[in-house]
Amino acid sequence: MIGNSAARLENLWDDARAAAMSEPELLVYRSNLLGSDKRVTNYGGGNTSSKITQKDPLTGEDVEVLWVKGSGGDSASIKLDGFATLYMDRLNALKGLYRGLAHEDEMVGYLPHCTFNLNPRAASIDTPLHAFVPHRYVDHMHPDAIIAIAAAKDSEALTKRIFGEAIGWLPWKRPGFELGLWLEKFCRENPQAKGVVLGSHGLFTWGDTPKDCYATTIDTINQAISWFENEAADKPAFGGVATRSLPAAERRAIAARLMPRIRGMISTDGPRKVGHFDDSETVLEFVNSSELRPLAALGTSCPDHFLRTKIRPLVIEFDPARPDVDAVVAALPGALDEYRAGYRAYYEECRHADSPAMRDPNAVVYLMPGVGMFTFAGDKATARISGEFYVNAINVMRGASLVSSYVGLPAQEAFDIEYWLLEEAKLQRLPKPKSLAGQIAFVTGGAGGIGKATATRLLREGACVVLADIDEPALGSARDEFAKAFGADFVRTVKLDVTDETAVASAYAHAAVEYGGVDILVSNAGISSSAPIDETELSMWDRNMDILAKGYFLVSREAFRTFKQQGVGGNIVFIASKNGLAASPNAAAYCTAKAAEIHLARCLALEGAEHQIRVNTVNPDAVLRGSKIWTGEWREQRAAAYAMEPEQLEEHYRKRSMLKRSVFPEDVAEAVYFLASDMSAKSTGNIINVDAGNAQSFTR
Repeated sequence: MIGNSAARLENLWDDARAAAMSEPELLVYRSNLLGSDKRVTNYGGGNTSSKITQKDPLTGEDVEVLWVKGSGGDSASIKLDGFATLYMDRLNALKGLYRGLAHEDEMVGYLPHCTFNLNPRAASIDTPLHAFVPHRYVDHMHPDAIIAIAAAKDSEALTKRIFGEAIGWLPWKRPGFELGLWLEKFCRENPQAKGVVLGSHGLFTWGDTPKDCYATTIDTINQAISWFENEAADKPAFGGVATRSLPAAERRAIAARLMPRIRGMISTDGPRKVGHFDDSETVLEFVNSSELRPLAALGTSCPDHFLRTKIRPLVIEFDPARPDVDAVVAALPGALDEYRAGYRAYYEECRHADSPAMRDPNAVVYLMPGVGMFTFAGDKATARISGEFYVNAINVMRGASLVSSYVGLPAQEAFDIEYWLLEEAKLQRLPKPKSLAGQIAFVTGGAGGIGKATATRLLREGACVVLADIDEPALGSARDEFAKAFGADFVRTVKLDVTDETAVASAYAHAAVEYGGVDILVSNAGISSSAPIDETELSMWDRNMDILAKGYFLVSREAFRTFKQQGVGGNIVFIASKNGLAASPNAAAYCTAKAAEIHLARCLALEGAEHQIRVNTVNPDAVLRGSKIWTGEWREQRAAAYAMEPEQLEEHYRKRSMLKRSVFPEDVAEAVYFLASDMSAKSTGNIINVDAGNAQSFTR
């Protein structure tokens, strides 16, 4: 937040740590310190540079090299290999090739010719801004407190009032070669200045040492925060409160109901989206305010904010004092159509002859009074980061509107950033999305052998995965393992007893709030038990039926409800068993329950077809490794049924198979992936046996 003492930035520079670092390492250190606080700069935003004297690898002579954050890097996590390195003399020579503003973009093509030491890291569009500032150490950040000044109607006057001659001001100019020349001219004409505010954009600061540059950045931001603290004291933000927030549980319940519907409507004509929900204090203050609609309509100002959040958000009309969610659901299609029509009009009005084709016309940010903010993107990380960027924009709007009038980026300028040919080329260079990107999988028994292997396979293909399991410690271990391997954004966990109807509904609501819905259900939760029929207790029979039949029914029924809300189809894969087709001695309860699963899958395939919901089954056999059901009594019981020792079972099953091979969790996961992916898009009601061959379980 802007304008309170708690928001002051701490100078984190550690002289002892810095003393042992080389010049490039000091640049990494400085960058990581600045990027670690989102009040300084947003994810992937801003950049840092150092001009370092190094030996030319060919001549051995000392040359000046610009180290600058490379294209697509993030200051908080950047390492040495994230920086582009360029000869300063060659960069300066580019000024002689510059043909003027109309030809500015062609200068980007010359940057690779300036590369030092064959560095493969691509230089960003901001490279000339750093190169032409005649100081060795330069920071370019996007602090909320500074952008609030930069986006104010009287931005230049406010900058002068707050900073005097120490920090200058330049009007809005799209990043590129021309802005680099503007910065150079400003520095030559204002040698006493320590930095400059760029209108509607951000802050440039510089220094003679890495420590001085960092300190100037922190001090400048703190000076702005302090000024806002004094200037805006006791003033109501955003025109004051217009409505009140609903209780947290009600907010989440509404999010769980609306997010799958929004997600479905914006995923029908393209890749599926993943959602993120934010009902933080900052968001609620804005969505509950009197000025929500006029400020939201102005859009964002900083280019980094805008590229992540689109031209403007969509405000969902809702009165928390009379919370009619049914009315919101009914109005959503019309609201989305209206937004799309507005976006198409913006595109047509602002397009150039060589503009790229119109991209997705759906909103990224959805604001709902009393509830919070939903953001949607192609993956969870991008959806979350887009929300973080809009929180930055909220902070900017708060500050600017408290001391002046907030000014958004003009539509044409916004379009020229969004559909910039250089930006389009950057998008085209992105790797092709993985096969399950944008899809959300719900895996029961997700902390066990087959469940974990299945989750791993789906995560490798870009899916977000909700692990559901009754074993809470195992869930925690699986979550930590997957978060480390694939990123925390891609995995969520929920403790779940699949026989509890209320708990199942709550687990799907959790998936809806965390990701926006569910696309793939892998029903895998299981138990096993063995006893002769005359020794089979009713409790054993009921337990098998509860978990393996009723549990599969409950999670499938909730999946159907979610799939129908989304309206874009769905996919269910049952993990049944060879025993569902081939009877085994002393396992009547287990075999009967597994047979019920298989027949349930067939019934669901019939019901789901008209809704593009596919339902298929995988029948494993004797998957001992990593399986919870093969620990303890079940292993002993099955060994007793075959009159052998428990440790002999795996070899027994291997030899019993037609292919004489053992079956592992990863083998089952491969079959699940095939059925969950578009490779089997025209298959439903099918069974894949993963049992190394068993004639008794051949489907007939």
